[in-house]
Amino acid sequence: MKFSTWDINLKVRLFGEALLDISFWTVFPFLTLYFSDEIGRQLTSLLLIISQFLAVITALLGGYFADVYGRKRMMSISVVGEGIGFLIFAIGALPFIQSPYLSFFGFTIASIFMAFYQPASQAMIADVVKPEHRSHVYSVFYMMINIAVVIGPIIGAVVFHDFTVETLLAITFFDIVLLFLLQKFGHETAPLALNPELRKEQANKNLGTVLLEQVKNYQLIFKDKIFFLYILAGIIISQSFMQLDLLFPLFIKEEIGTSQFLGMTLSGEELFGIIVSINGFCVAALTVFMTRWMTRYNEKYVFMNSSFLYGIAIMLFALSTGALSAIFAIILFSFAELMTVGIQQNFVSKLAPEDKRAMYFSAAGLRYTLGKVIAPLAITLATLIGYFNTFTVIAVLACISGILYYMMYIQYEKSHT
Repeated sequence: MKFSTWDINLKVRLFGEALLDISFWTVFPFLTLYFSDEIGRQLTSLLLIISQFLAVITALLGGYFADVYGRKRMMSISVVGEGIGFLIFAIGALPFIQSPYLSFFGFTIASIFMAFYQPASQAMIADVVKPEHRSHVYSVFYMMINIAVVIGPIIGAVVFHDFTVETLLAITFFDIVLLFLLQKFGHETAPLALNPELRKEQANKNLGTVLLEQVKNYQLIFKDKIFFLYILAGIIISQSFMQLDLLFPLFIKEEIGTSQFLGMTLSGEELFGIIVSINGFCVAALTVFMTRWMTRYNEKYVFMNSSFLYGIAIMLFALSTGALSAIFAIILFSFAELMTVGIQQNFVSKLAPEDKRAMYFSAAGLRYTLGKVIAPLAITLATLIGYFNTFTVIAVLACISGILYYMMYIQYEKSHT
């Protein structure tokens, strides 16, 4: 599918989200270290769990409202909320205020609205792209995010520590840019939201009725055994890839420390910046190629082997004693990630009825939002049983995820024969 044939919504989003993602990834990889230094590791872990739990609830609300009131409206609201969150973060980081708790409050608001954005965003792609092209379009958006993952941490390693407030204000500015693009060029795509009579009927309902309907809708979704296994396996495997931003930076700083690579002496922070950039570069450079390659194979084995490869990469990382071994581990880690890019969202779009598409995507987003609630526990676990044992637990979970994906596809194949 050529870029020139893309819907205008997708074109403006690709540009606007690229600007926002680059600025976001200038900050995000360094937040665990930032808050751990400011308020302590255990309190940071607890607060991250609370903020991500709130994001879980918001994501489910976001899916419902995106189906009923529209993708464009919910995405616009989300962008405004995210910008306000990072503005509060910046205010808390001002030299004459220096309030890490205010900053964390701002980050929590931003996280909540980022979770609010995703269901509408994913559903909009399914609305305007034919099924045979969806994996490709999803992979292009994923590639764009990972280009940001390459560029952002490199910039962040230079500017975040010394220009924290300015960097956070840049994120707020790019939220404004994306909001302008959505309002100026975007159009509504949700089938239900485009029906004036149904929109009026929904608008007349009180909040209690809306929430009750939503609970009933999600009950029906989670009774889908195939979809439930998909979410469960996704939550478990998320404990592997989310450690890139949680446990990895602490492990590199405290266990690997200063190391040599290609004649350069790297601090733990510098090595972590390189690790994140290598991950982003691999994904950015190979996403489209890997998506096309993986579509040649049975999805059942792609999902399963991706989880197994995550487990291997995690254990190799746990055994790393220097820069070279850590870099090799992150390359395997990146390939595990690449194997399921594109086909994940496409699988959800195949399961979801058209009028509940955003709700399915928001429910699918629980793989990440619930995963984020649980993932910070690895930081606490590492203080209790050590890094190696914690990584071993995560690797075992990755293998369990692979088995669940296999069981899910067995059910899926039975229901479609």
